[in-house]
Order: sequence, then C-alpha cells, then structure tokens
Amino acid sequence: MVHFLHPGHTPRNIVPPDAQKDALGCCVVQEEASPYTLVNICLNVLIANLEKLCSERPDGTLCLPEHWSFPQEVADRFLRVMTWQGKLTDRTASIFRGNQMKLKLVNIQKAKISTAAFIKAFCHHKLIELNATAVHADLPVPDIISGLCSNSWIQQNLRCLLLDSTSIPRNSSLLFFSQLTGLRILSVFNVCFHTEDLANVSQLPRLESLDISNTLVTDISALLTCKDRLKSLTMHYLKCLTMTKSQILAVIRGLTCLLHLDISDHRQLKSDLAFHLLQQKDILPNVVSLDISGGICITDEAVELFIQQRPAMQFVGLLATDAGSSDFFTTKQGLRVAGGASMSQISEALSRYRNRSCFMKEALCRLFTETFSMEVTMPAILKLVAVGMRNHPLDLPVQFTASACALNLTRQGLAKGMPVRLLSEVTCLLFKALKNFPHYQQVISDLYLTLNMKIFLVEIGFQRLRRADHVKRWILKLEQKGRQSMLMQVQAFMCFHQIINQNLQFFYLILKKKELLAIVKQKTTENLDDVTLLFTLKALWNLTDGSPAACKHFIENQGLEIFIQVLETFSESAIQSKVLGLLNNVAEIRELSSKLVTEDALKHINSLLCSREMEVSYFAAGIIAHLTSDRQLWISRDFQRRALLQDLHAAIQNWPSSSCKMTALVTYRSLKTFFPLLGNFSQPAVQLWALWAVCHVCSKNPSKYCKMLVEEEGLQLLCDIQEHSEATPQAQQIAASILNDFRMHFMNYQRPTLCQMPF
Repeated sequence: MVHFLHPGHTPRNIVPPDAQKDALGCCVVQEEASPYTLVNICLNVLIANLEKLCSERPDGTLCLPEHWSFPQEVADRFLRVMTWQGKLTDRTASIFRGNQMKLKLVNIQKAKISTAAFIKAFCHHKLIELNATAVHADLPVPDIISGLCSNSWIQQNLRCLLLDSTSIPRNSSLLFFSQLTGLRILSVFNVCFHTEDLANVSQLPRLESLDISNTLVTDISALLTCKDRLKSLTMHYLKCLTMTKSQILAVIRGLTCLLHLDISDHRQLKSDLAFHLLQQKDILPNVVSLDISGGICITDEAVELFIQQRPAMQFVGLLATDAGSSDFFTTKQGLRVAGGASMSQISEALSRYRNRSCFMKEALCRLFTETFSMEVTMPAILKLVAVGMRNHPLDLPVQFTASACALNLTRQGLAKGMPVRLLSEVTCLLFKALKNFPHYQQVISDLYLTLNMKIFLVEIGFQRLRRADHVKRWILKLEQKGRQSMLMQVQAFMCFHQIINQNLQFFYLILKKKELLAIVKQKTTENLDDVTLLFTLKALWNLTDGSPAACKHFIENQGLEIFIQVLETFSESAIQSKVLGLLNNVAEIRELSSKLVTEDALKHINSLLCSREMEVSYFAAGIIAHLTSDRQLWISRDFQRRALLQDLHAAIQNWPSSSCKMTALVTYRSLKTFFPLLGNFSQPAVQLWALWAVCHVCSKNPSKYCKMLVEEEGLQLLCDIQEHSEATPQAQQIAASILNDFRMHFMNYQRPTLCQMPF
C-alpha cells in the first residue's frame, strides 16, 4: 500500500542548445517536441486499420473502397509511411493499382514484394523517382528495369533511380538502363554492376549523377562518354578496379563538368589514390565537393593547397585520414568538413555517412572520445547516433559504439535536455541491439546504465517497451553479479510506476523465480549492505504494493523468514524502512496478516516502534495498527495485543506533528486501506495511527490526497470522527486538521452532501 519515493541526486547544471552555437540542435528539439502532423496521424491510423477498411480481391490482395481518391502528394507520403513501417507486401501493395492513387515519388526501400506485385502496383503510374534500395531478392534489378521500361512515359521521364544493395541473379544478362532515357540520377551502390553495365549507363543522354560504389566495375573509362554532362560521381570502395592510378586520374581529369567527386575508401585498404589526386593542379577545376575519407598519406597542407586553388569548394571528406586538424578547416568560410578532429566535423560525418557502416563506426569512435566528459546537451548529435543505429541494426561495431555514445550523451542529467520522443527512440534502438546481440556484454552494459537513469523509465514511459518479449527475457536472465544493482533499480522503478499493474503475470514470474529473495538472502548472509540490496528491497516492496497475489508469493517463498534475518543483521534505517514497508503491504491483506503474528516478527517490529528514525517508527506502527485491528488474530493472546496497543499509543505520542518531514517522502496510490482503521473507535491507537498517516500526506501534497479522499469516498469518515462521541480529543483534532486542508484546497465542494463543515 505504501512505498518511498527517494529524492534522486540533483543533476549537475546543463547548458541547453544555444540558437547561435547549435542551430541544428535547436531545430531537433523543436521538431522532436512538436506533435506529429495531422496528415501523418491520419495516415498512421489508416495503415493500422487497412485490413478493416479495404475489401479483398479473389487473389487475396487488398482493394481500396471505390469512392476513395488520394492526391499525389498524400499518396506518395502514404506509400513512404507504409514502407517505413514494414507494411508494404504483395497483399497491401495492391491498393496502389488503378487510378485511385496517383504516385510520382515511389519509395519501396527494404520492402518484401514480388516482381508481379511491383509491376501491377507501380509501373502504370507516372513515376519520376523510384527508391528501391535493399528491396527483397524477390524483386531483382533486371525485373525492376523491365517493369519500368514497360511504361513509355516512365522511360522518358523517370529522373531518379536508386537501386543500392538490390540483388541481381547470377548469370544475369546486361542491364539495359539505356532505355530509361530521362534518367538523371542513378545509384547502384553495392550491386553486381559490371564494366559492361557502366558502358551502357554512360550512354544515357541526361545522366548527371552516378554512384557505382562497391560494384564490380574494373574500368571507368566509359565515363568519358558522358564527360560533358556528368556532374556528380561517387565511387567509394571501388575495390575491383584494375586500372593504374595514372589511368584513373586521366579519366577524372577528362570529367571537366564534375562538381562532386567521391573516391573515399576503407582505411584498411590503404588507398593512396586521393594522395596522388591532391598533387594534380589541372584536375577538377569546377569541383565544389570532394570526398577522400579513408585515404592514406593525406596531409593538412596538401588539402589546404588543393582547396585554395579551387575557392568554390564547399565540402571535403577527411574522416579516417591524418588531415583535418588545421585551423584552416574551421576558419574557411562556407567549407563543411566530414572528419574526426572536432565535434562539427564528427557531426558532418555522421550525417554524410549514415548509410556507410565503415565510416559510421569511425565517426562514432571519434564521437565517443569527444563526449566522454560531455557537459552540454546535443540533441542533434543524439539523433544522428540513432539514425546510425537504425540504419545498421546487424552491424555489431556500429551498435556497441553507438550505444556507448548514446550513454555519454544522456548521462548525469544531460537526458533532461533531450526531447522525450528522441529518448524513447534511442531506448527502443538499444533494446533492438540487445535482441540482435543478446550475448554481447558491451551492449548489455550500456543498456543497463541507460535504464539506470530515472528519466528513461519515468519520462519516457517504460510501458512502451513492455510488450517486447525479449525485454522480459532479458530481465529474467540477468544473473551476472556485477549487473545486479542496475537490474534492481530498473525493476524498482518499473514497479513503482505501476508497470506491474500492466503486466502482472510477468512480475509474478520474477517473484516466483525467487531471484529477488535469493539476492536478499545472499547479501544478508554475506553481511553486505550495498546498493544491490537496497534496490532489491525496494523492488520487492513496490512489487507487493496493493497486490495480494504478490504478497502471497512473498510469504510462500519464505520471504518473512528472510526479512527477519535482514532485521537481525542490519541496523541501517534505510534497510529497516524498506523491510517494514513490505511487511506493511502484507499486514494490509486480511488473509495473510496472520502470518506476521509470530514471536520473532512481533519482537522485531515492536522494538523498531521506538526507533529514532521517524519513517522506521512510522512503518512499525503501521504494521501493529493493521495486525491489532483484527481481534480474531489474538483470541488466545489478547494480553499481548493490549500491550502492543499501549506501545503503539505511546510511540505516536512521542512523534512530532504530522506535518513533520521524513527522510524520504511517503506516498500512497490509494487511501482505502486506511478506512477500516479510521472507523475503529474501539481501539483509539489504531485510529490515531491512521489519522496521523492521512494527515501527514495531506499536509505534504494536499492537491493529490485531498482529491483522493473525495474520489475514494473517505471524507465522510473524517467527518464522523470529528462528531463521534467515542473519538478521543486528539483524534478529533487531527481529523479537523485534515478537513481544514480539504477546505483550503477544495472550496468548490459543498458540505451538505458530506457533513457539517464551517465553509
């Protein structure tokens, strides 16, 4: 019934994002703190209820109601949200057949749909962009091209085609991109794309941007065919090239219209192509963006000279190189640098390389070092970390480095400056990492430490995560001795915030496994009063709050015997109050209260009644009040009951005013268990304790508990005490004090329905 809310450590002062120094951070805070748009809310509802709203065709696919029609912008967004949520399948993609939807910008990234479904759903629309990145192998590249070319309008007008990480069957023939004559942007990153395919693509009459990174191209000479129109060339990690460096540079020199060039590489390959390119004076005269991340032998001086010779440059990629630390890169106006020498460079790297795991890992490693002693909230950086985790869920180095960075960016009060929605996303991503790598200790440790912060459990709302079965399994399997204290705090917070009420079966399982009691018994045997013991006691206390079933499991698993041993072993008030708090919960359950009427239990409880620590004495008194109020428990020992009542009355007389402060704040979820005690006029001490308790919480938090008295219909009991002839003057005085608190805070309540009160 009762639990303690211990005040946490006051977080150190944090500096929120400054609009001038961190404009992006301010934008992220504003974006994440803003409500979702009405359009997105409606689309989410529509997608969630798609099966109910649509009819079914004979082939099992869905069909929209005939009178529905979507504007092009809404249709594009609808498809994008469906794809993002993983709801685009052969069955659901069929709603895009016909003319009810008018699509232009189609995003089917990572979708699992077949060739037939793709052609029927999308290839009759007037598409100008298609993002088919990492679609399932059921939809290979040749089928995508064939489907697009079946529509003459698309052949002439499709401008952008993204096929990154899309499959191509073995022994596949030449990819006929040349039929897509309107194509301006093509990306085949991480695709089985050969030199012959490059020759075919180079014939495209309007091609301006090409990404052939991590393909099987061995010779790029065909690019000279489109030298007068190619403005952007990305060939990161082009590992199969057989050309000499001079031959490669000759081709690049011939691409005089290039504005963007990316020849970045994996650092482990030790490519020196960039080094040789920087030495050239007659190359890339119009370039504004150059990415040479991962290259070797690159120096600040060489990069500075190259940029000074091309003053229009706006970006240079230097991550995983030896360059970037010169003041030149911070003072050059209009120049953005993706590197690892400063937070601004790391931020740029995280943004630019969000889809490249090799550079994402490198940037996260640099970020971890920079944020180890972070004192400023950086929501924009945390969001980029989240993007990296989401884009590379199965990349272990990315996941464990990102989890460590997320911890650094939210520890010691920094989380309070972050939008709750962003924190929620990060927490979900940490659990996904745990699901994908359940045995990797670094990920587990970072998750523990993150959840160890109260804000992640309270402000985010742990109930958002409770449906995940792997979360439950994770909690139940935590047996590593070094992790126990963090686990216990997580469980204590979960129970405290009534998550137990939402998932009772799960938490009963925790108790049934006897793991919490086993920890208490182990610590008691070792005479070790550490933080693990405190949090375990707190978790058990909150677990049994208002839960007869949990209290029953506690008694059946020898919990009382273990707790008596705790009282015999430890004299610290923090431990005693938690033990007595749980026993209070048991004493409130009429069917179980008899289990506490033993010589050992009563001896320890009665001895603590006179404790100098107010909260210890308070809880001991509460147990005695509940036990002695039931005369049936004392049929053969009435003398002992009367003695306990005398001790209870004497202890209360020695207490300070009910408005006194305790070491920790006593809070209640309900006041109903006090009501039988308030009506007990035959045992004044019992009634007096209940009055003192109600008066205490009403004086500390009147807006909560005065309202609770009304809602739970307890106000009449106080009026009865004030007017009852058998009530003691002291009881009437305390009742009057409570009613006065009520009168002060609820002047709008009318007395005729309650009792005669001088409003």
